[in-house]
Amino acid sequence: MVVDVKEVNGINVYYEFHQSASAQKTMVLIHGFLSSSFSFRRLTPFLNQDYNVLLVDFPPFGKSGKTKKFIYTYENIASTFINLLNILKLDQVILVGHSMGGQISLHMAYQRPDFIESLVLLGSSSYLKPAHRAIRYSSYLPFFPIIVKRWLAKSGLLNNLQNVVYNQNMINEEMMNGYMEPFLNEDIFRGLTKLVRDREEELSSEILAKITTDSLLIWGEHDRVVPVSVGRRLHQDLTNSELIVLAETGHLVPEEKPDLVYNHIKDFLNKSS
Repeated sequence: MVVDVKEVNGINVYYEFHQSASAQKTMVLIHGFLSSSFSFRRLTPFLNQDYNVLLVDFPPFGKSGKTKKFIYTYENIASTFINLLNILKLDQVILVGHSMGGQISLHMAYQRPDFIESLVLLGSSSYLKPAHRAIRYSSYLPFFPIIVKRWLAKSGLLNNLQNVVYNQNMINEEMMNGYMEPFLNEDIFRGLTKLVRDREEELSSEILAKITTDSLLIWGEHDRVVPVSVGRRLHQDLTNSELIVLAETGHLVPEEKPDLVYNHIKDFLNKSS
């Protein structure tokens, strides 16, 4: 496994590259909001049997940069990742995006369809509007990062995890520590403040209809963060898409059902090839 940080578009991007001796194709895994590559730790060993796997922390999360100078729009993060793929000399990749990482993946497919062979969207964030104008204006206040920190502390890690998984028994100390680690760096709250300010409206139905990349949508039946109804709408808007709904599964699909996700991805790619 190669672990490295590259400066791309003025920010440090952390990645892990798990290479497989027999693999000819590379999957790029992009995590969701308030998360990191840690969320793919159970899915990666399955995928790595057949594919090279590139895990990327998208700024300001995980071990990637959190500078206030970076523009945290979906468009710019997607462009940054495409530039990273160029640096790593990777092409025709399979994108696997979870939650907000799914929206970044959609932007990448829209910007450079020639770079992307297939899309796999796991409970993908879709159709969200930007933060309310009052919140965006408030983000310029010097104490706003403190407000963000207190809001996260009030909601609580355990409560947040209970909201994203169906089976509450899977929440253990390893999981708690893994999702807590990125927030031990105080800079994350300044980065989050800038993300709240910069994040634009998610791709419209009209733009989504222009994405013709073969796409697999996998949703948890009990997703309380991005409901299945969003997945069904996305399935209608994406021209070449397939939707699979997993029973007894919440929002954290790659954690909850990694074996099923792997099998569905493999079947989908075999049909597409």
